[in-house]
Amino acid sequence: MLLQRLALANFKNIEGADLAFSPKINCFLGNNGMGKSNLLDAIYVLSYCRSFTGASDPLLLRRDSDFATLHATYRRRDVDEELTIGMRRGQRKILHRNGKAYPRLADHLGAFPAVLLSPADMDLTAGEPSARRRFIDQISSQRDARYLDTLVRYNSLLEQRNRLLRDGSTESTLYDVLDMQLEAAADYLEERRRTDIAALEALFTPYYTHIAGNAELATLRYVSADYSAEGGLAAHLAATRGRDLALKHTASGPHRADIEFCVDGLPVRRTASQGQAKTFTTALRFAQYDLLRRSIGVTPLLLLDDIFDKLDADRVDRIVDTVAHSDTFGQIFITDTNRRHLDETIATMDAAGDYRLWQVEHGAFTPIESSQP
Repeated sequence: MLLQRLALANFKNIEGADLAFSPKINCFLGNNGMGKSNLLDAIYVLSYCRSFTGASDPLLLRRDSDFATLHATYRRRDVDEELTIGMRRGQRKILHRNGKAYPRLADHLGAFPAVLLSPADMDLTAGEPSARRRFIDQISSQRDARYLDTLVRYNSLLEQRNRLLRDGSTESTLYDVLDMQLEAAADYLEERRRTDIAALEALFTPYYTHIAGNAELATLRYVSADYSAEGGLAAHLAATRGRDLALKHTASGPHRADIEFCVDGLPVRRTASQGQAKTFTTALRFAQYDLLRRSIGVTPLLLLDDIFDKLDADRVDRIVDTVAHSDTFGQIFITDTNRRHLDETIATMDAAGDYRLWQVEHGAFTPIESSQP
């Protein structure tokens, strides 16, 4: 899949832009706060219908603007396709594919995949378990439409149960009905997550080993309680209902799960250096990219936002070498504040195809140079 052209109006600090991209390497140079990451975020929104920053839709509109539009032309499975997202303040955003609006934005997930590496990925190793759950939920939802529907249903049931707990209800019949439905959804979510984590780890390990350049053993492990010995999740929830009433929320289930990241058996979040943690998240994103490419059958876009930060020169070289000399990766978008970094990256990758480079200042994109073989 290729993103051929992107036109933006009033998106974050970008008043207007119309960019035609290289099918290989696209680089954006500029100081922090100029709009480089906003351009990547626009591409991400077109893939996921939400910002990678977690910002709400009103915050995606340029200041003092009442609307924003994102219009993109893709080449997907040898067919030209167009995506348009329209956002208006106070209204829900609308996504059109080839002129036809999606009945549900969720139906779009996985159709135009993109994988982003950014400084915010450090939350995966150092942040709360919710960040790691979102990571696996995003992967599983793109690989399996049933997973997303089940996750939405589980969260709805969980909110109903938590509302009863907050209200102090002791009506057993209501809880029993909800708990049985929660168990059915939870069983599917847990099985899918474990399967996808195993598939991800098989791809992740060689990436980590290559980037780290040593014999460190990096592993992933899905961590969630097994309620089978208690008769299943519903039986466990019934047995711990008194505790949940005291807490006023449901303390057990897939919404409490985590993914354990380790290097040589030690948890990354406690013992890893910043360089090790960045290496871990980079390998994790490369594995995510590879897994989606294999399972969806569409080559994702690779978005690299300030990837050189907190990495020594050797690890940077190995990352660039991985991307440049692998048939796995397709179209790439890179941002950086350092021209030398981008020039070195382009020099390494140039054999793979043409490149285009823009200077970014206050939301404006000025072509610097390009190479088209």
